[in-house]
Amino acid sequence: MPEKKIRVLIAKPGLDGHDRGAKVIARALRDAGMEVIYTGLRQTPEMIASAAVQEDVDVIGLSILSGAHTTLCPRLMDLLRTKGMNDVTVLIGGIIPEADIPALKQAGIAEVFLPGAPTQAIVDFIRQRVAAAPRGT
Repeated sequence: MPEKKIRVLIAKPGLDGHDRGAKVIARALRDAGMEVIYTGLRQTPEMIASAAVQEDVDVIGLSILSGAHTTLCPRLMDLLRTKGMNDVTVLIGGIIPEADIPALKQAGIAEVFLPGAPTQAIVDFIRQRVAAAPRGT
């Protein structure tokens, strides 16, 4: 039986209109053999949580450059818990002050990738995380 591909939702929450980084990550994950769904720009936490449920994703990757991560990430995590998606790994990348990282992790963000993080590090993290907590089919 073939192994199920890891399904990743890449989203750009908030008003930030710069998506080059999100597209680079989406392509790297796709090239690594993952199924990638890109939601596009200006997504609300509600839209992202709904898409995650509809697409039955294993991972959500958020790209935030606007500075709204301390508001958007906890809201998304609350919505995911409400929808029973406690097993979804949520990652964030972008311009995130190091001082904000502990609070993001406390809210449930699995990992924060700062500018310059190698795409292979993101691929490896996702593979290890999903392998450690396989989801039902």
